Amino acid sequence: MPSDPVLPPPALRLRIDSGAIGANWQALDRMSGSADAGAAVKADAYGVGVDRAMPALLKAGCRNFFVAHWCEVPEVLQHTSGANISVLHGPTSQADGVFARDAGVRPVLNSLAQVRNWQATGGGACDLMVDTGMNRLGLRVEELGDSLLDGLEVEVLMSHLACADEDGPQSAQQLARFRDVLAKVPHRRASLANSAGLALGSEYAFDLTRPGLSLYGGIARPELAGRIRQVVTPQAAIIQTRTVPAGESIGYGGTYRAERDTRIAILSIGYADGYLRCWSGKGAFRHGEAVLPVLGRVSMDMTAIDISAAPHLAEGDWVDAEYDLAEASARTGLTQYELLTLSGPRLRG
Repeated sequence: MPSDPVLPPPALRLRIDSGAIGANWQALDRMSGSADAGAAVKADAYGVGVDRAMPALLKAGCRNFFVAHWCEVPEVLQHTSGANISVLHGPTSQADGVFARDAGVRPVLNSLAQVRNWQATGGGACDLMVDTGMNRLGLRVEELGDSLLDGLEVEVLMSHLACADEDGPQSAQQLARFRDVLAKVPHRRASLANSAGLALGSEYAFDLTRPGLSLYGGIARPELAGRIRQVVTPQAAIIQTRTVPAGESIGYGGTYRAERDTRIAILSIGYADGYLRCWSGKGAFRHGEAVLPVLGRVSMDMTAIDISAAPHLAEGDWVDAEYDLAEASARTGLTQYELLTLSGPRLRG
């Protein structure tokens, strides 16, 4: 019988600087002061990959982790004990509560209905989210006197800032409301600040901070610039080079027309991989110091670049996307969160 065919190496990849993840967590932990810094590893560690991010975070000293969905728990459990994992969406059914108990993870209770689900499975250590102004998840402040909360074992009492990445009055208002809440609910630790909240000042740190974006290279506020290192760089191999004569167009719609004979390369990356059409005519790749602009529209699986600055490039050579998250966000209109989490399975594989 013929042996299984050997799969060739991929022609695109996501370069991850694991050392930068650890360094970013340590920088955010220092900014947390006497509070412990946790880590949001939801959405496959913001597209970076849990199996890449968790070892780096654990090595750096992180011991508290946050996911959104129950289905994200097993992969994180492969790296750390369940006692350190909080599930932000909470138990929407008693089955969720049973799973939390069996896995040893803490549910974040966001409503009185979730409190009932948790207590119906036996209760125990949990986290409690209080809405201080975002109107997303969390109990309203006026619900905190409900008798259902009597005897609840709250490990972390938390809220979430709605506008910490912007200047304005809402963060201070939420901070004041959260301080009022602390006296109303017995708890072991309190948590309010995400990545942006950490940059607002030490009064937002409390006992535990919950950075996410900035762990993976995002600059949530200008105060973080210079402290946070880039983590993610999409890379693609050249699958063809060609010279486009002056006057001819490139790609779908003919949106780019060469003003001179132009040496171009076709890359094996496109919008199916998360390198979206908003990069058309705006993005650039690099090979060493050479900047290689994107020409025409980004296709599903391919992108054309101008290699006039590096005419020696040939099929099989690799180039790096310019992907500084803050700059890329300003250039494309995508948020830094989207830029991280949109990477497709071929790129992340």
